[in-house]
Amino acid sequence: MDENNQIKLYFMGSGEIAVPVLAAISASSRINLLGIATQPDQPAGRRCMLRETPVARFAPATGLTPDKPERVDDPGFMAYLAGLQPDVILVVSFGQILRHELLELPKFGCMNIHSSLLPRYRGASPISTAILNRDQVTGVTFMRMDEGLDAGGIYSSYRYPLTGNEYVDELEKALGNFAANYVVEVLVRLTSGKLKAVPQNQNEVTLTRKIKKQYGAVDWSMTAEELEAKIRAFTPWPGVFFSARRNERVTTIKITAARILGESIGKPGEILQADRKGLIIACGSGALELIRLVPQGRKEMGSTDFLNGFRLNIGDFVYNGA
Repeated sequence: MDENNQIKLYFMGSGEIAVPVLAAISASSRINLLGIATQPDQPAGRRCMLRETPVARFAPATGLTPDKPERVDDPGFMAYLAGLQPDVILVVSFGQILRHELLELPKFGCMNIHSSLLPRYRGASPISTAILNRDQVTGVTFMRMDEGLDAGGIYSSYRYPLTGNEYVDELEKALGNFAANYVVEVLVRLTSGKLKAVPQNQNEVTLTRKIKKQYGAVDWSMTAEELEAKIRAFTPWPGVFFSARRNERVTTIKITAARILGESIGKPGEILQADRKGLIIACGSGALELIRLVPQGRKEMGSTDFLNGFRLNIGDFVYNGA
């Protein structure tokens, strides 16, 4: 394909990370954006009102109305895509599996942007996993999609340094902006024949799993470093939570921000400080100062406000999440 020709591209994405990538390709004179697919609206919140995906909310800025197929392998939707004759289908945090027929439909195949340095962290939660493991670097990988789980050949990857302070939602947005810097260049190189997919090294493959609510439960026997990373990896969802007794009742409390303290004398879960100067809990190694909390049924608050309404005493214990 001549480098001066526009690339006919169909975009599939849903999550926040996909928005800056969509913005970049829709603004490029090199891209002819044929259409946008995103997940159907889903019930959300206590009232279960339908909520659009971040991509659906952004799509009108491109001048296009997003498609919201229940299944992308539906024969009618497949026929619609075939009629568009895309050169490339670009997939970013979409949320549906693409079958063989769809993967082979575009002239240059389907490209995925994955938020890790493949083959490390294949699967559903690469961003949270990088934070949990306190990695010093992560990145984005542009890959050719096949029927395996993030197993296709790699076109290119780009490293993104981590400070150790990132929360998962902030890092997702940052990686989206980071990928957006490169996406048009990669697409041009691919369609002009200057970029070939390189098979992944199977000896270096690691997998991540879909996050479940119970993963947010605190285990005070973990180190302070591990728990602080867990808070950043699982906030806002599923949240990191522990239990405490109040007036003979046990209540659940989420931690949304904490600070690692050095070595401390105390058993895991023991309250070392609970006053206007702070709330400090002993861990398996070290201690955590709990800075922001969400008591059950309440809004987020600082530790001082929390202690004003929820008395805790030095030497008592809080419990693991359940």
